[in-house]
Amino acid sequence: MSDNLPNWNLKDFYSSFKDEAISKDLDNFKKYTKTFKESYKDKLLSHSSKLENIIEEYENGNEIGDKLGNYAFLIYATNMDVSEIVQFYQDINEKLTEISSDLIFFTNEINATSDDDFKKLINGSGKYKNWLINIRRFKDHQLDEKSEQILLDKNLTASSSWVRFFEERINDLKFNIDGKQLNSAGALNLLSDHDEKVRKKASESIETVFKSEVKTFTFITNTLAKDKITNDKWRKYSSSVDSRNLSNNVENDVVEALSKSVTSNYKKISHRYYELKSKIFKKNQLDYWDRNAPYPNSPKTLIKWEEAKDIVLRSYANFDESFKDIVLMFFQNNWIDAELKSGKSPGAFAASTIPSIHPYILTNFHGKTRDVMTLAHELGHGCHQYLSSKQGLLLSSTPLTLAETASVFGEMMTFRTLLNDSNKDTKKFLLASKIEDMINTVVRQISFFEFEKLIHSARKNGELSSDQICDFWMSTQIESLGPHIRLTEGYKYFWTYIPHFIHTPFYVYAYAFGDCLVNVLIQLYDEGLPDFKNHYIDLLKSGGSKHYSEVLKPFNVDLKNQKSWEKGLSMISGLIDEFEKSI
Repeated sequence: MSDNLPNWNLKDFYSSFKDEAISKDLDNFKKYTKTFKESYKDKLLSHSSKLENIIEEYENGNEIGDKLGNYAFLIYATNMDVSEIVQFYQDINEKLTEISSDLIFFTNEINATSDDDFKKLINGSGKYKNWLINIRRFKDHQLDEKSEQILLDKNLTASSSWVRFFEERINDLKFNIDGKQLNSAGALNLLSDHDEKVRKKASESIETVFKSEVKTFTFITNTLAKDKITNDKWRKYSSSVDSRNLSNNVENDVVEALSKSVTSNYKKISHRYYELKSKIFKKNQLDYWDRNAPYPNSPKTLIKWEEAKDIVLRSYANFDESFKDIVLMFFQNNWIDAELKSGKSPGAFAASTIPSIHPYILTNFHGKTRDVMTLAHELGHGCHQYLSSKQGLLLSSTPLTLAETASVFGEMMTFRTLLNDSNKDTKKFLLASKIEDMINTVVRQISFFEFEKLIHSARKNGELSSDQICDFWMSTQIESLGPHIRLTEGYKYFWTYIPHFIHTPFYVYAYAFGDCLVNVLIQLYDEGLPDFKNHYIDLLKSGGSKHYSEVLKPFNVDLKNQKSWEKGLSMISGLIDEFEKSI
């Protein structure tokens, strides 16, 4: 790309990682935690009538620590090859862990109360009632204060250190393709290149590198899975997924209903689509071996950054002008980092940071249609986070069940804009691209979810070999993709680079959850549900202040009912119908 792609400006946090204000904030955070502990430890019940003020004090104090932690992560995410910044990131994490140990008593003391005493706390909690209820949900899984402190202290040398090792190892990998050394983001991008020879060379290089590193990633996976098993045992979780569902504030049967709906529709969605795609390749006398292969004669023109910006802005404005205004702030104020560079985290994410600042977005922009969709997706997160920030630090965080709502919705609005701007031939390719994105978001993520369940279940019986993990990977991928995708022998190592397995076990189902939910909402929007926009904006503004079932009431959506998920999946089937008619 020849565009001057943007880098984010983190000066809303600090002028640099050497800013003296960082030390001052660390001192202020330390003073706050000690004062808060001295003021309220073993005294919460006696202050129950003014608990709302105490929680607000807790919220304001934590914002100082979160400001430091978020800044350290963001500067690290774009400078993983700068030793000073890597050391800074680790140093901040170690100091924050040590300082925040003085706050462990707070939620422990809340959950140690009897049911009658908890009612007194609820009565005095004011606007934080839902936050308090969410804390209480962890009562049976919370340890005593000393044990919680030990786990917090050990985290830096346990799971957190292995996550960091994974990130830096992935960042250090180099892939030799046509005489060039590429990082993982650059190499993986070539898997969807128009030239089949380039795709094959990229695939072979990636497979070779992943195979050479599989022993390391197997060890990381085994260690983190065992660490989770140990934590789950002490916290009395009955299954490996329970802690994620509890954090997401979603019932186990809702997640199972989603997973069963998707897996039972593999044949109707992914198998059927890839069969259609294989027929197109055969018709053009081309070998169809990889699912990312672009269609014959598909458009090769790259989209420039300014064009991408215009497309996304128009897409959000088409739904509501207020969203365009929010999105514009990200572009005008350097809240986006899109440049392709070494030492930068691959992929894309939106960081909500803290309410007193604003969200930031990271993406790696190569100029493909998919990159425009990714930008729209992350800006959806950004809008969601910006709107919910008015709830404050404790109530703005959206559970994963709703966290993908705005992102997927924004992506769909952008897809429709691209479709409207295109001629008949281009529309066919865009339609195919969107179907593949939805398959990746729903089918693939549920297959990842099933893969993780196999890993964590089998790890309880002992350490897993690389071959075992590869077998789990291949069986779940073959089942989800169907007989018309020919997976190479080296594809069995592709589980190694997926960060969600390492960072946030079982996060992946949230993507499918969000996509199917948004598919339902979009159908309601198209059907003209009264006052849809206001209900939708209220959903985004609510953050984590309400249970998902409450914010979905205006839409008459019941996620415990498998029919709701079937309605969401029907939208993907409908697009496949439309695509089949076009070929």
